[in-house]
Amino acid sequence: MSPKVSKEHMEKRRANILEAAKQVFIEMGYERTTMKHVMEAAGVSRGGLYQYFLNKEDLYEAILEEGLEKAVDDNGLLLEKEVDSYWPLLMKRMFGESMEPDDRLDPLAPSNLEFFITGRHDERRRQYGLNRYQLGLQVYEELIKAGQECGEFSKTYDSKTMARSIVSFIDGLALDHAILPEEEIQVKKQSLLFVEYLKMALEVERGNRLKK
Repeated sequence: MSPKVSKEHMEKRRANILEAAKQVFIEMGYERTTMKHVMEAAGVSRGGLYQYFLNKEDLYEAILEEGLEKAVDDNGLLLEKEVDSYWPLLMKRMFGESMEPDDRLDPLAPSNLEFFITGRHDERRRQYGLNRYQLGLQVYEELIKAGQECGEFSKTYDSKTMARSIVSFIDGLALDHAILPEEEIQVKKQSLLFVEYLKMALEVERGNRLKK
């Protein structure tokens, strides 16, 4: 009789596999990566890996969901609190803790693109992509709508349209990152320009003056 494994141990082991898999996907891309590569990187047996994930697609979806679910949960917590300004929260959601654009992109971005493009004719993956897109929109739409309702942001453009423009911009950078040399993309310059576009579209300066 095999010894019982605690739930905490199972969760830790799963997290370790996901972290190892993430590094493999960053290095090799989605298509070239195999479950054998992940087994070797994570230091687990075939049975140990398939105990948690049915196949490579299932494994990659778990990696994708990890980041997005955290963003959705964080948004919920933020919107429960009273805040002075939603603009810094929007910048934090787009650019991380620094709230400032830089030349770095999500290292998984090219693999994400590969995952969805190679599965564009697969109905299951198309539906998964749509659901993920809707969640991504929700993260930005909620912040923008909250800023509009308190008078900080202009209502000239509806919150969902603004959220779509943000997601399209980020996805466009990911596409460039996958096929162009880094020096051609100029991530920071493009991002700074996009931030100015957001300020104009949302009339951020005007909204802050009105709140005062």
